[in-house]
Amino acid sequence: MQIGSRRCIINPVSGSGDHAEYVKRLLRARGFDTVETRGPGDARRLGQQAGEDGVSELAVCGGDGTINEVLRGLNDAGHLGSVTLSAVPAGTANILAQNVGIETIQQGVEIADTGERRTVDLGMAGDEPFAVSCIAGLPAEASVAASSDLKRRFGTLAFLVTGAQEAMAFDGLDIRVDATADHGEQSWDGEALCLLVGNARQFVGEGGQGDMEDGLFDVAVVEQMPTRSMVAEAIGHRLLGQDTPGVTHISASELTVAGHEGPITFSRDGELSEHSELTLSVRPDALELRVGPGYDPSPSAR
Repeated sequence: MQIGSRRCIINPVSGSGDHAEYVKRLLRARGFDTVETRGPGDARRLGQQAGEDGVSELAVCGGDGTINEVLRGLNDAGHLGSVTLSAVPAGTANILAQNVGIETIQQGVEIADTGERRTVDLGMAGDEPFAVSCIAGLPAEASVAASSDLKRRFGTLAFLVTGAQEAMAFDGLDIRVDATADHGEQSWDGEALCLLVGNARQFVGEGGQGDMEDGLFDVAVVEQMPTRSMVAEAIGHRLLGQDTPGVTHISASELTVAGHEGPITFSRDGELSEHSELTLSVRPDALELRVGPGYDPSPSAR
């Protein structure tokens, strides 16, 4: 295979920030060219460049935010449907990698080379793609407040620590949600603690991996929880079951979220943006993705 048709975009400061040279050696031995990001927005630029260069195999070494930037760059180049993407987990949470069965950098490199390919859905937030989830409300506010130093020192615990602090002062979201669901139209209007929209991630039932091949989002509107001091833990580590009080579950191919009292902060795979109204839609079969042995094509059937 010609060098250049396989490429890896590496974020050298993701996670612990000590992986770049190691990953370069491993991937170059498997025929991948490597490039590094150097600042904010660089992963998007390099993703667009990979698309314009016609790269057929693109690995991304970093966290969910880096992968999201690369997806946006590929989308800018109109190349999402012409590339095989793989995740080499080197970030703080690595939610996408975990949900497609990739646990370590070494495993990610191996799967980038020879792993199984699956054609999966992507979410669209307006005209911006996302792979894992789009969240509004308390978890998004916590991700804003969690400092880089806190995330570096405590990893995913940083979001729980900050989330518990934010929960004491968070006023909630006054929103309307209009969804095109699997059984017709569905609306929700009121004050919510958060809105959770999962593509690769499932927020209700058994939790964990979502169904990335069914053309639907897994949506949870959390109206209330038992105590606010437990919200971050409940959202991050406990299951929002179908019968959890104050939780509305919707399976939807499209939904529009509108704020009654000004802009809402959304966290799209960790990338933040504000919108007074935002339409989220599923783009079915949008991306070929290499997955690990733990990936379940039909997790809803468990």
